[in-house]
Amino acid sequence: MTTQLSEPVGAWQAPPESRLRRLALGPAEDPRWTRPALWAVLALATALYAWGLSGGGYANDFYSAAVKSGTQSWKAFFFGSLDAGSFITVDKPPMALWVQEIPGRIMGFGTWSLLLPEVVMGVAAIAVVYATVRRAFGPVAGVIAALVMTLTPITVAINRDNNPDTLLVLLLALAAWACQRALESGRPRWLLASAFFVGCGFNTKMLQAYILLPALALTYLLFARGGLVRRIGHLLAAGVVLAVSSLWWLVIVDLIPAGKRPYIGGSTDGTAWNLVIGYNGIGRITGNESGGPGGGRGGPGGGGGFSGTSGLGRMFNDVLGGQISWLLPMAAIALVAGLVLYWRRPRTDPARAALVMWGGWLALHFVVFSFASGIMHPYYTTAMAPAIAALTGIGAVELTRARRRGGAWPWILPVGVAVTGTWAFVLLGRTPDWNPWLAWVVAGLTVVAVVGLLATRLGPASLARFGVLAAGVGLVAGLAGPAAFAVSAAGSHVNGSNPTAGPGSGGMGFPGGMRGGMPGGGRLPAAIRERIEENGGFRGGFPGGGLPGGGAPGGDAAGGDAAGGRAPSGPGGQGGGPGMGGGPGMGGQVSSQMISYLEKNQGGATWLVAVGDSQSAASLILQTGKPVISMFGFGGSDKAMTAQRLQELVKAGKLHYVMTGGGFGGRGGPDGGGSSDVTTWVTKNCTAVKASEYGAATTQSSGSSLYRCG
Repeated sequence: MTTQLSEPVGAWQAPPESRLRRLALGPAEDPRWTRPALWAVLALATALYAWGLSGGGYANDFYSAAVKSGTQSWKAFFFGSLDAGSFITVDKPPMALWVQEIPGRIMGFGTWSLLLPEVVMGVAAIAVVYATVRRAFGPVAGVIAALVMTLTPITVAINRDNNPDTLLVLLLALAAWACQRALESGRPRWLLASAFFVGCGFNTKMLQAYILLPALALTYLLFARGGLVRRIGHLLAAGVVLAVSSLWWLVIVDLIPAGKRPYIGGSTDGTAWNLVIGYNGIGRITGNESGGPGGGRGGPGGGGGFSGTSGLGRMFNDVLGGQISWLLPMAAIALVAGLVLYWRRPRTDPARAALVMWGGWLALHFVVFSFASGIMHPYYTTAMAPAIAALTGIGAVELTRARRRGGAWPWILPVGVAVTGTWAFVLLGRTPDWNPWLAWVVAGLTVVAVVGLLATRLGPASLARFGVLAAGVGLVAGLAGPAAFAVSAAGSHVNGSNPTAGPGSGGMGFPGGMRGGMPGGGRLPAAIRERIEENGGFRGGFPGGGLPGGGAPGGDAAGGDAAGGRAPSGPGGQGGGPGMGGGPGMGGQVSSQMISYLEKNQGGATWLVAVGDSQSAASLILQTGKPVISMFGFGGSDKAMTAQRLQELVKAGKLHYVMTGGGFGGRGGPDGGGSSDVTTWVTKNCTAVKASEYGAATTQSSGSSLYRCG
């Protein structure tokens, strides 16, 4: 087949290097500049993700406490336990924790051992996306894809945090890369590798990793080399690898007798299987997330309120729009146009297969995230970033080439640039007090790019050589908005529980009863603030009724501790940290005097104290380095502790102190049915510790009480 230079580069079958050697593609795809450009993009990503991390504290205290525990105990390491005594686990599989715990054991636990792996994985994911796009569409498309992913605002925010999503995105990108290799070579080993990476993703964030599966399987079934029976056989073999790599940890955990393993946090019966199909599975879609924080309401107002109301427009609302949707219209246009361009290609054409794979990735995540009724944090959408980046890079190159065709093709790229610029203008207009000039700069660049693209194609032939320059101006216009949001995330404190980018992205961004303010000085997006106001705060959060920076209602407005001073600040200065002065999931206040008293009197007990929820326990674990029991899990509704279990621990000398009251367990606290038997047993069989015993003038201002048992 004779290949013309006007044909899309994706139609060619040979590897990119061979094409470049055999064909003069011009300076635009010269590796002498594309390779340095890639390294520049990776350096930019490193700077955005690593800037200021040394003062970032412990990021998400919940996971950081588990990492600290995993560096102290191999049992806690394997199970992903919150505490080194392995009473309860976090609400995810442990693979993302392992990535941080291994450096923590080597370097010592601290900010860099927690967050440096996130930076490395974030940059590695960009390199993998580049390599995958480049194989089918050339280096320019790959570099643009890498740049778009680097500047995706929510990706910058999450890669500066220690939530599991950074590792998940890397594993999914590796799965797509291996699938692309399998499509090109027809060798099953690459398909098996793809299945293995998805299985590792399952052990990172459970069923969210499987959202990509239909796209990979369908692409291989339709477009891989070999006969249909052979392709089906390869997929069945990959299914076996997927099952083994996904389920090995779950099966081992559930085969261990309940008395010899920790309670699986987030489940309703203490099993990993229940966590998969419930809180981390179907419950995320239906909203029936019993065992999760807030009782399955999905956040303030229900319906996944962290990200706004579920529905077709969720990705474009005032919560998620500025995080992920800047180039979503362009990606959709590129996908449709690319499929039309390649519709008549041979069945095994790698470019068309790549388009289906990336398009399937984007479509599946868009539908699931848009219509999920359960908890839906904004940072989940970082899983869409590789697909948006890939399709944008592909579209930028292929639609520029397609302008040489007749018909409507010269209009497609200008339309894409115009839609992208208009949407960026709308998004920037939602924060009129934040760099108001930027929206008009984007508008001006968009007009210049659209006029330039039309003039260079429809005007005199002498202008044709400026077409690439006009397309470049359009790319700058499309990336200016997300780049500004990305830089704002890099200049903010590590966000903690619910990272976001853009104006007011500092602090934890966790809508747990907040009235608009956030620790660290940031503000929640307007939609979340309004929804919190409408619903009277986050139901199930703030077991002690505390407000960030405001103490407990009816208590010390300054959030003072029992001795009249302020509760000790948490890592990174995030408004006191969980359990220290009120906050998301924070179980009231624990004074420095009480902590000293507990440490002095722990004796030979395994656990320093038992508290109601995991956020309170996490704060104490990070401050003291001691195991602390979270009796009722992250949202205070897990059934991890019973009166019988508590009595056994006390009798065995493994636990001496229990804290009740404000931080006793959120929804399952003293007034809730889940822990009423525990409350009754503690008040009848344990002795209340007077504030004077640990040097305080009064009891805890949050209303919590400390009891000595045994």
